Amino acid sequence: MSAYLVVEFTVKDPDVYRDEYSANAGKTAKKYGAEPAAAGAWQILDGEPTLSSGAIMRFPDREAALSWYNSPEYQELIEVRGVAMDARFRLIDGMPDQTA
Repeated sequence: MSAYLVVEFTVKDPDVYRDEYSANAGKTAKKYGAEPAAAGAWQILDGEPTLSSGAIMRFPDREAALSWYNSPEYQELIEVRGVAMDARFRLIDGMPDQTA
C-alpha cells in the first residue's frame, strides 16, 4: 500500500532551499521510489496558516518512506533543511486498492 509524505514548510533562505536542500532531497527520495504528487503554496481553507507551502510525495509503502527519511544521505541534509526552511513532516498510509 502506498504511503504519502506530507511536508508543510516556510522557506527561510530561498538560495539555500533551492541550491542545497530541494535539489538534493528530491534526488535522494527518488532512490526510494518517491514520486512527487503535489507542491506549492497552500490555500488555507480553515485553521492557522503557520507554514505557507507544502509538498506531497508518494512512496511505494511506509517502509520505503521511513527508509528514505532515516537514510544517511537524507540525514546529511537535515542541518541544511534547518537553514533553508521551517518544516513539519508527516507520514500517512494510502488507501487500500479498491479494484480487487
